[in-house]
Amino acid sequence: MRPPLWHPPMACSFAEQTIITHIKRAKLFAFLREHRHKLFDDAFQEELAALYAPGRRGHPPIPPAQLALATILQAYTGVSDDEVIEATLMDRRWQLVLDCLDTEQAPFSKGTFAAFRGRLIDAQMDRRLIERAIEIAGHNQEFGSRALRAALDSSPLWGAGRVEDTFNLVGHALKKVLHVVADQQERDLVEIAKEAGAELICGSSLKAALDHDWDQQIQKDEALALVLNVLQAVETWVQTLQQEEAQLAQLSLSVAQQVKAQDVEVDEKGKASLIKGVAKDRCISVEDSEMRHGRKSRSVRVDGYKRHVLHDLDSGLIRAVGITPANTPEASVTEAISEDLEQQEVCLKELHIDRAYLSSHLVRERGNDLQVYCKAWPVRSGKHFHKQVFTLDWDRQIIRCPAGQEMPFAPSGTVHFPKDTCAQCPLKAQCTTSTKGRSVRIHPDEALLIELRERQQTSQGRAQLRERVAVEHTLAHIGWWQGRRARYRGIRKNLFDIRRCAVVHNLHVLARSHLLQADLQNAV
Repeated sequence: MRPPLWHPPMACSFAEQTIITHIKRAKLFAFLREHRHKLFDDAFQEELAALYAPGRRGHPPIPPAQLALATILQAYTGVSDDEVIEATLMDRRWQLVLDCLDTEQAPFSKGTFAAFRGRLIDAQMDRRLIERAIEIAGHNQEFGSRALRAALDSSPLWGAGRVEDTFNLVGHALKKVLHVVADQQERDLVEIAKEAGAELICGSSLKAALDHDWDQQIQKDEALALVLNVLQAVETWVQTLQQEEAQLAQLSLSVAQQVKAQDVEVDEKGKASLIKGVAKDRCISVEDSEMRHGRKSRSVRVDGYKRHVLHDLDSGLIRAVGITPANTPEASVTEAISEDLEQQEVCLKELHIDRAYLSSHLVRERGNDLQVYCKAWPVRSGKHFHKQVFTLDWDRQIIRCPAGQEMPFAPSGTVHFPKDTCAQCPLKAQCTTSTKGRSVRIHPDEALLIELRERQQTSQGRAQLRERVAVEHTLAHIGWWQGRRARYRGIRKNLFDIRRCAVVHNLHVLARSHLLQADLQNAV
């Protein structure tokens, strides 16, 4: 049945005021107690109540506003689900916010709390939490409606799943297959392993069971052959299971088959060996199949994900967030970022980015009203003329070389100057050594790159580029609350986690604004 609306007292009791007075750090508790009725007004509570199907049976659910507050506090404090329940009983700051002061029984169970999180994720209501904080900010003149000036950047997020090599990935996946069938048939794992011909993977360590010298290539190949034989045996055995059991087992078996396809090659004689290098979209973890190898920079490798934040440069609020596998280009996140902005009905006026986002659809498909600020790619300067010496006439679609020779050009194309003309040119030695003449490649967004290079030559342009530093500070705040390593497995749950951390950040921005206003009023 539908949950009731939550209407805790607005005025603080003497006991609550005493607690607020003694809160020296973690001021967000006091701010949420004071403004919870604004954050979760009746209209927003009705939206949250719609997560539950109407019905007449059963006990009334816990008010979702109370569960949503606990979800925000969990992100703020970084505690587990079990610790959330403990905090509602033992931490008076939690009790202050959740209106359960001096309770002897937790206001909700761990199962109720986890189920509510699932409802938020399924209905995209975690995005609404961000929007709700922005809506409240919009009531303040300081954060009023206007064209958006935003900065977009990313930071690494290591995955929660264990990263394993090829041997352990296959063994781990096959062991999960055996566990699924053992649980279904209520039999011992060792018994199931004997039946499947997979005793090798039944122990606590596959490599200990193999007992090979891993520095010797011949022995590594022998171990690989043994593991692949077990994989083949399990594949044959799964086909003999009942349909329901086989379907459940196939989920984990497909991971082992994927690892074999990406990491193993077989020669003409049928000998299997590991492929040198890393497959393009290599699976690196059984427990979290969406984790990937990637790089934030040449020196920083990431095993997991990248989190992205769109920071409002004027208000300091986070407007939207995203998460992508670590091997995915940063620019791929902008589609999801745009969807979030459309929900907020906001117009993007300025976009401050680094070069990784230059290929995004926000830049490639931008309108005339969007200004992009980014440090341009450097132009290679050697002993020959670089591209900047050539003049581009965009109206006539003509490129002019330093000697005055003109050629038509098209975006995303390459201009080849006539070899006979170049051979007779007095500037040939400074331009090219090719016998085919000089060629110049035109970038798909060459006009923007020229504009960016010209802008960063001025002090005003360099000052505008430095505005992007604000989003780096915001990412540091998000990293403080979310942590270096992901709390959950999979993209969607970790997107939920970064969204609620964005809510925590936005509430801090609102709290600082509120405190400043209170100081001004007291001064008057």
